[in-house]
Amino acid sequence: MHTECKFERGGGDDMLKLNRRKVLAGAGAALTAGAVAMPGTAWAAWPERPITLYVPWAAGGGTDATARVIGTLLEKKLGQPVNVVNRDGGSGVVGHTAIAQAAPDGYTIGIATVEIAMMHWQGLTKLSFADYTPLALMNLDPAAIQVKADAPYKTIKDLVADIKKNPGKLKASGTGQGGIWHLALAGMLTDLGVDPTASPWVPSKGAAPGLQDLVAGGVAIAACSLPEARSLIDAKRVKSLVIMDTNKSTLFPDVPTLKAETGSDWTMGAWRGIVAPKGLPADITKKLIDALDSIYKDKEYTGFMGKQGYGIRYAGGDDFLKFWQDSDKSMGVVMKKVGLAK
Repeated sequence: MHTECKFERGGGDDMLKLNRRKVLAGAGAALTAGAVAMPGTAWAAWPERPITLYVPWAAGGGTDATARVIGTLLEKKLGQPVNVVNRDGGSGVVGHTAIAQAAPDGYTIGIATVEIAMMHWQGLTKLSFADYTPLALMNLDPAAIQVKADAPYKTIKDLVADIKKNPGKLKASGTGQGGIWHLALAGMLTDLGVDPTASPWVPSKGAAPGLQDLVAGGVAIAACSLPEARSLIDAKRVKSLVIMDTNKSTLFPDVPTLKAETGSDWTMGAWRGIVAPKGLPADITKKLIDALDSIYKDKEYTGFMGKQGYGIRYAGGDDFLKFWQDSDKSMGVVMKKVGLAK
């Protein structure tokens, strides 16, 4: 920026002081403009106003509850209001798109869910991990396999043997066709050398109706997370044979892992993580990751998640990206196997 400095002769000290003020004012404007253009200084005061946190699912669900407790704690860490906004619709496409298309200025973030690793394989959207700035994985609820409490199966190996012996006989449910729990069961069977179509999938609107169908005898298997099956397990109406995770559940520590029971390394779970649009400045990214890391360790967060029965799992920044990429790859393999990938 060019600033013309002109000192006029005559007029005495007052005129000289006046022109000095003009010079200083012009110099100040130039410095301000330069500061905006200089990388690393534009966001020094962030955040200076409220932040919006998009949720791609309806209010009242597990994702909404997780987002709201994170939002509340984020307000305390950053000193600005965090407004949670539900943008549901299109099987998660609407909300995930709203996050990706927002300005990468730190004032719009969102909670991404496992469906973002599935939707592009189904042809529902082109969005993938490449369209976001991954901040922190905050939650993971591993898949588990439930049967009726009086079912003859004592272990997951007993169930799988029956599926293999009687293809088409043992129906399963727990979510819609191609949903996370459908893929969990299909992936497990594939990894164990069983045709995933040997256990026909009965679509449902979620884990709750799928479990009710199990209790009523409409299906023989319900695939879902342990927190979702908790009330029926506690009521001794269903039993869980296995959890698809590397570690046992703190909620039901007696449920064995798939690895321990079969030797299979297959894991699958519904995850949630905080993300921002692609291109978020590095300094804002760091501030948010540091804040989310602190929240993950906060007793208020762990206490809330534990009370709800939700699993917690943390991975920040690049570690979250690696987790997301692995999840995306696994989803693609299974969805191709069951004919759901386009």
